[in-house]
Amino acid sequence: MTHWVFDVGNSRLKAAPLRADGSLGEVIAVAHDGDGTATALDAALALAPTRSASAVLASVASPGRTATVVDWLTTRFGAVSIARTQPSLAGVRIAYADPARLGVDRFLALLAARARGEQAWLVVGVGTAITVDLLDARGLHHGGRIAPSPTLMRAALEQAAAQLPAQGGDYTEFATDTADALASGCEGAALGLVERSLARATDLLGSPPALLLHGGGAAALRPGLPDAVHAPALVLEGLAHWARAGIDD
Repeated sequence: MTHWVFDVGNSRLKAAPLRADGSLGEVIAVAHDGDGTATALDAALALAPTRSASAVLASVASPGRTATVVDWLTTRFGAVSIARTQPSLAGVRIAYADPARLGVDRFLALLAARARGEQAWLVVGVGTAITVDLLDARGLHHGGRIAPSPTLMRAALEQAAAQLPAQGGDYTEFATDTADALASGCEGAALGLVERSLARATDLLGSPPALLLHGGGAAALRPGLPDAVHAPALVLEGLAHWARAGIDD
């Protein structure tokens, strides 16, 4: 049976087939926008319908967008499963009193981090929001933080003050023009959040956790976090582990 995994975010979808050993094949990214989601999937994936294939889906998108993707999947796969956050799975135990309130993308990223090594990890996702989650060497989740990403900060500033551009500029410690100042301020705020989280995690655990960086906006922060492990498909990695654990919707 052919297996695929799908990660539906707020602005794009990523998908990959699973190899025979359970690892990810080539990752495909698709920008989705309202009614064009199904058309974009057809163009990017060109999957022929087959009853012998299965798909596993994780989504943090709106219910309507998620339903569009699920409908598209059901026309091409014999079985479709939807990943949910579990209180514990594959050596990871969630800190939330109500685990269902932890976004499935954060949960899957924690599963993938644990599978990379039984050590402490600070898992940072950069998409529409920045998410920070601490996982200790025993697999215990200590909770995390959520904040606007630099992209969202820029968009909010432009909405409040149209003269402030939503894009452009380069990071510098003390900028001498507005575009650079905006890039430096918004990216600097994100870097400060990560650096403070690393410091507090080190205080809590007694030694620094490894930093694991993922998400579409991660590349912009990498120069400021030279010790980070960059894992652009981390949520898909977690979906692959979720699928192998045999969890069904």
